[in-house]
Amino acid sequence: MSSVQKRYLVIVFLTIIAASIALPEKLQLRIPGLNREISLGSPRFTRLINGEPVTVAFSFKQGLDIQGGMQVILEADMRDIAAEDRQTALESVREVLLRRVDLYGISEPVVQTAVAGESYRIVIELPGVTNEAEALELVGRTAELSFQLLRENPIDISPDATDAAQIDFSQALSLEETGLGGAQLKRATVQFDQNTGEPQVGIQFDEEGSKLFSKVTSEHTGERLAIVLDSSIIMAPNLTEPIYGGQAQISGGFTLDEAKQLSIQLNAGALPVPIALLEQRTIGASLGGESVRDSLQAGLLGILLVSLFMMLYYGWSGVLASVALTIYALLTAALYKIFGVTITVPGLAGLLLSVGMAVDANILIFERMKEEVRLGRPFMRAMELGFGRAWDSIKDANLATIMTALILINPLNLPFLNSSGLVRGFGVTLLIGVLLGLFTGVFVTRTLVRMYLREKK
Repeated sequence: MSSVQKRYLVIVFLTIIAASIALPEKLQLRIPGLNREISLGSPRFTRLINGEPVTVAFSFKQGLDIQGGMQVILEADMRDIAAEDRQTALESVREVLLRRVDLYGISEPVVQTAVAGESYRIVIELPGVTNEAEALELVGRTAELSFQLLRENPIDISPDATDAAQIDFSQALSLEETGLGGAQLKRATVQFDQNTGEPQVGIQFDEEGSKLFSKVTSEHTGERLAIVLDSSIIMAPNLTEPIYGGQAQISGGFTLDEAKQLSIQLNAGALPVPIALLEQRTIGASLGGESVRDSLQAGLLGILLVSLFMMLYYGWSGVLASVALTIYALLTAALYKIFGVTITVPGLAGLLLSVGMAVDANILIFERMKEEVRLGRPFMRAMELGFGRAWDSIKDANLATIMTALILINPLNLPFLNSSGLVRGFGVTLLIGVLLGLFTGVFVTRTLVRMYLREKK
């Protein structure tokens, strides 16, 4: 078996695998005349996760601008943070916010950081979330929990005192720190009161917190212990007896949703720095669907016109180039599914741009081949020279595009480069498209020409 035949078999194998992965998750085909339907779809795999079998299927990951949802842009206040610690603090904010949205059950959230000069921002994309108040409550609350002793300060309300000055009743109560707070919290769960059935939040402390909680409740029996969340007193029960075991319940007339959000925020932890809302926007799924449909229609029309031009102008060489373009499309779809590339509207634009560059490589090669044929060289010799002499131009053009794509992706998170999710999506699809275009434009097309046009004079 010759080297050309081996390469051809590799291409056939990759095409079959890519085509099977690129298929929709479920596709029904009716066979004319037999009155039968065949079910096709991309392959599924079963894997064990935490001892439980989970079916994993290849599917396209849609961006926020396609499937709809909400985007929130927050800015972290770094004025009290040393310059060398600000990047670490920003990453801590990102981790806390990511834990919150993960615990809430939002599918495939995106939490990214963006630094420009003295501006430290967090961009959050919440697919499927349309309730603005709920989303802002979820990501914007600091959730700082503490347990403090509630002290009552006597106030003189005698006639002489009231005549002398206006009474400030806010001074009637004060809080005394106990050292017990969210740092010692092990977990928080939603529970229900056994008597009333009302939702409440059960909290469990770690070993250090359990000892401290037992000490506080033992030494201050008969006093009131305030549960303070974000500087607000949730409740202040009387300590009738010491509490051992490190467990307690927070009940403040919560609804089920309020109890769930509170448990999420306590589990995720407090934000290390204050944050402020800069921008929020809600994207409807219908708008994204229209954009995708228009982009796909434009892309398919462009590919058909390009393929028609290639076949009419370059003959059988153009036919093989169109086949290579089809293989390019299948490989691209398969890689998007395998690596979970998020498909956005700018990403689709990058994909269509890379399709044009893939065709451009074939045009350079075929024009070089025509020049060699006009000089009287045999077709196979002209083909080899055409591929060889066109390679420098193809390499330089694609290398420049690859460098541009890497700048857009900003893989090192350089602060002076744009780190927007949409810009990165465009860069990722452009990079994948260019690399695959090099593969299909040079390796695939060259192998197909050698395989099918070797007898051409």
